[in-house]
Amino acid sequence: MRQRLRGATRRRVTAIAAVGAMLAAGLVATSAPAQAAEENLIVNGGFEAGVANWFVNNGNSTDGATLSATPDAYAGSGAALVTGRATTGSGPMQDLSGKVQAGQTYALTARIKYENAAGPATKQFFATMHYGGSTYTNLVSVVATKGQWAQFNGTFTIPAAQNVSTARIFFETPWTSTPSTDPALHLMDFKLDDVSVIGAPPPPPPSKTIEVVGKLPGEHNPLIGHKFGADGFGFVHNGRVYLYLTNDTQGYAPDPVTGISPSINYGNINQITLISSEDLVNWTDHGEIQVAGPNGVAPFTGNSWAPGMAKKTVNGKEKFFLYYANGGGSSNVLTGESPLGPWTSERTSTLINGSTPGAEDVAWKFDPAPLVDDDGQAYLYFGGGPASTSMPAAERFNNPKNIRAIRLGDDMVSTQGSAVVVDTPVSFEAAQVFKRQGKYYLSYSSHFGGADFGGNQTPLPGYPGGGQIGYLISDDPMSWPKETYAGVLFPNQSQFFGAGTGGNNHQSVFEFGGKYYFTYHAPTLNKRINGNTTQGYRSPHIQELTFNPDGTIQQVVGTYAGVDQVRDFDPYRVFEAETFGWSKGIATAKVDGGSAQFGTSAPNLVVRDVDNGDWTALSSVDFGTAGAASVTAKVRALAAGGRIQVRLDDVAGPVVGTVEVDTPVGEWAEVTAALQGVSGVHDVYFTYSGPAGADLFELDSWKFAAATGQPELSVTASAQARCVGGRAYVAVQATNGHTAPVDITLETAYGTRTVTAVAPGANAYQSFTTRATSVAAGTATIRATGTIDGTTVTTTVTTNHPALSCGG
Repeated sequence: MRQRLRGATRRRVTAIAAVGAMLAAGLVATSAPAQAAEENLIVNGGFEAGVANWFVNNGNSTDGATLSATPDAYAGSGAALVTGRATTGSGPMQDLSGKVQAGQTYALTARIKYENAAGPATKQFFATMHYGGSTYTNLVSVVATKGQWAQFNGTFTIPAAQNVSTARIFFETPWTSTPSTDPALHLMDFKLDDVSVIGAPPPPPPSKTIEVVGKLPGEHNPLIGHKFGADGFGFVHNGRVYLYLTNDTQGYAPDPVTGISPSINYGNINQITLISSEDLVNWTDHGEIQVAGPNGVAPFTGNSWAPGMAKKTVNGKEKFFLYYANGGGSSNVLTGESPLGPWTSERTSTLINGSTPGAEDVAWKFDPAPLVDDDGQAYLYFGGGPASTSMPAAERFNNPKNIRAIRLGDDMVSTQGSAVVVDTPVSFEAAQVFKRQGKYYLSYSSHFGGADFGGNQTPLPGYPGGGQIGYLISDDPMSWPKETYAGVLFPNQSQFFGAGTGGNNHQSVFEFGGKYYFTYHAPTLNKRINGNTTQGYRSPHIQELTFNPDGTIQQVVGTYAGVDQVRDFDPYRVFEAETFGWSKGIATAKVDGGSAQFGTSAPNLVVRDVDNGDWTALSSVDFGTAGAASVTAKVRALAAGGRIQVRLDDVAGPVVGTVEVDTPVGEWAEVTAALQGVSGVHDVYFTYSGPAGADLFELDSWKFAAATGQPELSVTASAQARCVGGRAYVAVQATNGHTAPVDITLETAYGTRTVTAVAPGANAYQSFTTRATSVAAGTATIRATGTIDGTTVTTTVTTNHPALSCGG
């Protein structure tokens, strides 16, 4: 069929070829022959669920109507009633995007009726597809008699060259530019029922599951091996590191035969990936935040790249603010109730854009990175891209002045005053600021030269080369002259990871447990999948950041080894199954309901695509001296005969327990297995087996149970939250009730302290600073180690502390 266009003048050409022409002449076309794997692509076409999945066509700003359910149905208990139509195109619509494919033929049927007393005796109606923009195509037509149900019954073929990324079907009357001149003729109410569009849906997309081991056991970079993520921004809250990432996996589509995906398409990325860890080695996958696009939290934006994160108490309530780049042209912010959301948009337009004062000359108004200072004043750093052509060539190359700093309003979703220039040498993008010992450090990514920067030149002595991370040090978060430049913080990642891993980078710095850490990305997982020819899919990495006595930074060396695990993993709790130190062959997916570990408002994920031979593993799990008696998995069997084996220290290590997944197929259940010989600290591997070629099961959570009946030391503990100088502290005290000295370790989300040889009746005490003005309710863990009858025993107790706000 030929298409018709709707322009600003609403000029419309109605043309129906083949079947459509026959229908317009009063002939009924027969349905197309059945195709293989045909299905009805319409949801709730009989309106038995009211008007769920339907909405009024909104392809143009003038469209409008009221859609409601009516019991006057052709069949069944309900139909749809459309009233108050503003245009001829105002009718019931359903989104078929992703369900139809170009070049395919579909059979359409529906029932329609109008009863308006002042209306004509007969009226033509169309089923029409909107492919986005001004592209509309009439599919099937029927001439109805007033007061009688008429039937659409025909086929339509989507042109082979048609873009179907947007495909929305709706029902309407023939177009006229002035329907209000005769509303009885053009804008009558009508009813719709029994809609079906039958045909072959698109083939399922290529599997995104990464079957290779992308993060090797013993290595801590890349952070995850089951998906990609770039532009990592580290954020610490209540003893946990949250890493917000550009969702590189969104466009990953490996060829089923070659395993190679087309190159990354940044223009399609509208999600942020979120992972978190309490030890920097075992990372929990929290899935994706649908930030932008039609179904996003902020649908007025199209992309979400390069996130930045901050928290602040606003009007007495702690809030979390997720900043992101809306492509290269603007930046925006979402507001969350926690680091995991849920998320809302307080704005209806972008935060940083062409109207932002002081940013007029910035080509790319993106890469927003927030900083909340000790006094509560917040700042945003953003910008990048080609230098202004008004500059001399040498200045365009060496000091392109394409980064900006601006104050944020107290609400964190507005700006104050004008942005100021950050004179970063050879800068390209990715500005981020952290504070240490009263000094402000701004890091950024350098450009590669070329016409956008005055041609290919040699940078001034000491200035960064292409694709490196440089940094500045300043006493003022709004003052960054070129004289504050301090050197190169990180060379290009290809220097460390070899061929196929070059390109620009994006970094952040965060403090955790008294140490500083540097995040960056490199296509290392992509390289392990495809070799030296990568397709641009990047993975998050972390290295420790160290400083010289004068405050300058020691240049970071990128390694697969990564950072040390900062604490052993605690198995004696319910924790998410999508927490990995390492993995092979699995994927994750969101499911309905909240998280068993993080609460009902947090997203819940499961481990899926579990095949025979796949596995997941945890690093440095502390089972204590008494050890673990059992392990429980929450699992949904997808095939009979699935099994989980628990192994220690290696994927082929000794089996210490076997979980038989013998639950009813398709139902969630908890399955428990006894463990033997599990004590001390070990890497733990969960290996999965079952029928070859079948998806075995999905996993939601794990929990280990400690062995009982072992001798225990007498130790009591308490924890309190306190305010000192406007900052929140967690004070922990443990008393040795044993008859001999013991070693006591006090552990909180804000740090750990070990006190050796605590005498009988004596105390171990530590006040841990949270570095914040408030603290959430939490738990302190106390481990006492001593001897009973010549045997070394470790006893673990926990104690809770309340939430506390210190103001500010």
